[in-house]
Amino acid sequence: MANNNKKNNKMSLEEAGKKGGNTTARNHDQEFYEDIGQKGGETTAKNHDQEFYEDIGQKGGETTAKNHDQEFYEDIGQKGGKTTAKNHDQEFYEDIGQKGGEARSRQRKNNGNS
Repeated sequence: MANNNKKNNKMSLEEAGKKGGNTTARNHDQEFYEDIGQKGGETTAKNHDQEFYEDIGQKGGETTAKNHDQEFYEDIGQKGGKTTAKNHDQEFYEDIGQKGGEARSRQRKNNGNS
């Protein structure tokens, strides 16, 4: 199809999209992309329910799991842990430890494993 379009001096849809994307990138800064991303996110949130986000999250997780190995998850876990440590103090860890312990206790009671 692309060859046929070249004979007619017409651009394929893919070529037109790439050209438009490159032009947009040259003419706009990071703030532009942040703004349109924000607007798109707000519109998506208005038009979709929790089930939509659960479905796309599930699909994304499955795709990521297919494409990455254990080392990938170790690396991102380590990076996340370092970032969390930079952004939070000891009180944060005490709070989440307390909440985790309480949740585990409730879980054991509900399962009859006191």
